Amino acid sequence: MLLPLPPRVRVPDRTVWLNGQLVRGPDAALSVFDRGARDGGAIFETLRVYAGRPFAWQQHMERMVLSAAELGFPVPPSPGTLRAAVDEVLAAEGLSDSVVRITVTRGIPGGRPVRTGAWVEAEPLGGRLWVGTRTRHPEDGGPAGGRAIVSQTPFTPGLLGRHKTTSRLAYDLVREEARAAGADEALLVSPAGDVLEGAASNLFVVGGGGDVVTPPLSADVLPGVTRAIVIGLCAELGIPLLEAAVPLEMLQQVEEVFVTNSVQEVLPLASVSGRAIPRRKLGLRLLAAYRARVAG
Repeated sequence: MLLPLPPRVRVPDRTVWLNGQLVRGPDAALSVFDRGARDGGAIFETLRVYAGRPFAWQQHMERMVLSAAELGFPVPPSPGTLRAAVDEVLAAEGLSDSVVRITVTRGIPGGRPVRTGAWVEAEPLGGRLWVGTRTRHPEDGGPAGGRAIVSQTPFTPGLLGRHKTTSRLAYDLVREEARAAGADEALLVSPAGDVLEGAASNLFVVGGGGDVVTPPLSADVLPGVTRAIVIGLCAELGIPLLEAAVPLEMLQQVEEVFVTNSVQEVLPLASVSGRAIPRRKLGLRLLAAYRARVAG
């Protein structure tokens, strides 16, 4: 008895820059021999594009180049080549405000020298915004605020935690946990009971005295580009900030919590695991300063 063929997977019909060429839809294919496809051996950067201009381009490229060097990748395409590729993809897709992802793989082994694989893709911004980001607050007109849960699975980032690799299964499973709960984000907790970061964001909390606290990079959290910008903005605005452990008990008591990443910017949380977060003033102040930085 012949079994019916599975339905054909619908491939997104959009333009991708792949290894120096613009391709579209099913032609945007990576060799199964590339270590990015075979072993998850790839790094990536996600950038928000404002009016056709990728924000914090240099910081994202510096992080990618540093990760490639630390992880023993072949030399990736130059930032200039990748920047031109971004412009080509945005023009081909007719995009202005959007989200760009740049992925660099460890390539196909055996050649001399081994060359990386690389692709650049872009999507409209709207489809990448969380509900808490795109919904407006009725009182101040800012984002309504994200909903987060605390993941029930103890998490240890390890060596790769401070690099944006495509080995994302552990993070993806936590994101699925958040989606099942109807939340935007899931917060990761170490076996010792310290809250580390979100599955796709960095974490900041505001104590009763107004001090901002964010987990330190020594905990192997991702050195987020937006995280670094917000830390700098705190210094400019005279907001006390401390990089220190955030015990789960502290998270359950603080009056304000916000998360950061390049797409959601600075997002105050409205609730964490069902507990309403009472304040959002400092998160909104930093969001305004961040957007001023973007505009400038």
